[in-house]
Amino acid sequence: MAKKKYKIVDLFCGCGGMTLGMEKAGYNVLAGFDIWKPAIDVYKANFKHPVIQLDLSDVKSSVKEISKYSPDIIVGGPPCQDFSTAGHQDESRGRAILSVCYSEIICSIKPRFFIMENVAAIHNTKSFKLAINNFRKAGYGLTMKTLDASLCGVPQIRKRMFVIGEINSVDDFLKEEIEKNLSDKPMSIYDYLGNSLGIEHYFRVPTNYNRRAVYSIYEPSMTIRGVDRPIPSGYKGHPLDSAPVNTTRNLTPKERSYIQTFPKEFNFFGGKSDMNTMIGNAVPVNLAKYVGESLLRYIENTK
Repeated sequence: MAKKKYKIVDLFCGCGGMTLGMEKAGYNVLAGFDIWKPAIDVYKANFKHPVIQLDLSDVKSSVKEISKYSPDIIVGGPPCQDFSTAGHQDESRGRAILSVCYSEIICSIKPRFFIMENVAAIHNTKSFKLAINNFRKAGYGLTMKTLDASLCGVPQIRKRMFVIGEINSVDDFLKEEIEKNLSDKPMSIYDYLGNSLGIEHYFRVPTNYNRRAVYSIYEPSMTIRGVDRPIPSGYKGHPLDSAPVNTTRNLTPKERSYIQTFPKEFNFFGGKSDMNTMIGNAVPVNLAKYVGESLLRYIENTK
């Protein structure tokens, strides 16, 4: 079976990081689904297939719409800010339950495979445990793996949990394939972009101003977040800063998209806050590609 015959839909697709990574891995993405219009508009401008505005917390309506595409694989990263380490780690705020909705959609449609991506911190949440229980009751064998993007072709330390399911399979079915091509060392910004940014050091707003905020391109970026603030006048530097803060600048939204491994031709637009949010929340393209290629090798080897 040719690679392009494996049909995918992307739920909670955002601006399309997972979609683009899966396309680069060789899959045929049929449609994206999301509810947030600024990201939908960007997705629509960058892909030829449709993107549908849909409230994926409405499981019944979602199943009806998604089933029209008869996907072999469903992929998605339910919004995770309420239990990310950069967020509130509070499941009561509403978005955490979308992981359960995602599992209910999967268990109703029952594609052969699914991929669910989320922050590493989801592992100990009630929502995650409910979702996993749903997958198991539906007959899915599960491979659960936390991947560091910097070992998967992304110049960024970004740890993400992937749950990959195969119907009527065994647990850890993908473990060997997903681990076999991990890099021996983290990828730096320079490894990926060379000198194309025109700087050697940059300012990244820390979670609090007692922490390091200046980094070098000769190391991996810290996790790209959905927030950006000017360099504060009160920030006097940190012993671990790679350069004096007054010699640096912030990365632009477009530059942060490069660190998320979006290509230069990918068209981002809209308000700066919206662009920062969609870029920071995206699945790094090369991380999605890495997982997609691992799954494709497994599929081809077990036909």
